Amino acid sequence: MDIVLSGIRPTGQLHLGNYFGALRNFVRMQYDAKCYFFIADYHAMTTHTDPAHLHDHVKTILSEYLAAGINPDIATIYVQSDVPQVAELSLLLSMHAYVGELERTASFKDKVRKNPNNVNAGLLTYPVLMAADILLHRATHVPVGKDQEQHLELTRVFARRFNNMYGVDFFPESQPYNFGADLVKIPGLDGTGKMGKSENNGIFLADSDEVIRKKVMRAVTDTGPTEPNSPLSDGVANIFTIMEAVSSPDTIAYFREKYATCEIRYGDLKKQLAEDIIKVVAPIRERIEAIRNDESYLRRVVRDGAEKARESTDRTVSEVRRIMGIRPF
Repeated sequence: MDIVLSGIRPTGQLHLGNYFGALRNFVRMQYDAKCYFFIADYHAMTTHTDPAHLHDHVKTILSEYLAAGINPDIATIYVQSDVPQVAELSLLLSMHAYVGELERTASFKDKVRKNPNNVNAGLLTYPVLMAADILLHRATHVPVGKDQEQHLELTRVFARRFNNMYGVDFFPESQPYNFGADLVKIPGLDGTGKMGKSENNGIFLADSDEVIRKKVMRAVTDTGPTEPNSPLSDGVANIFTIMEAVSSPDTIAYFREKYATCEIRYGDLKKQLAEDIIKVVAPIRERIEAIRNDESYLRRVVRDGAEKARESTDRTVSEVRRIMGIRPF
């Protein structure tokens, strides 16, 4: 059985792009593979996350993952800092990670360029920590975005280097998990690209009905088609793409016909889209609120998740220590 690992930084709320993208696939995948999902609070600290808000962000992301369908009785979901083996394996792997290769990573160079006053060692060794997350469970597959592909390649480099250096076949070379056609890409409401946390162009799973309506009504469109079967502008195309994910086929066909015949009223299109998004988001939002308010349930989930994660990671670290010559008297 495939062992799949995925992490998320607790730096914001989940939005429709997350939900229709990887998250819904995770929900299906957890029944077909051995899945580990973790909240990467150590990774978040590389950008000096406000300590007053870190725990609340972890709680938010945990609640949203659970509300969206991650089942802690099937998959393992845990908080990264609850598993001390993460830090130990990261340290051990760092003995075989070279400064030059870490300095050449695109993400490190980008962070240095954007934040020259916060070039900390955690940013430099970020790929080592990520490799530890993956190799701790000896994961065979990791869903990654474009910005993390280089880090996953470094994980494979570290795994090969460890195996070759000690003459073992211990760490697998984790492969990227590609959802292919099952991965739905939800664009932002500003007409510029994908929905994102930092772009301020998204619908979040915790948004109220009224907030959703206001956001959708502000979505970028154009002045309207000037002749039958005009090509869609980027903004209007984005609206139809979102509608493909949340609306019925009849609704989509109706508005496409209205656009093709130059009879479309963007106000009506946006109102319909907002209501269709609400039908999807409202039940999830209600589950998020219920889970966030159930402190005993959240404590049980993270406690049980940490226990299952530590059981897996303790076996790995014990064997790594033995292979590297760290043995008790």
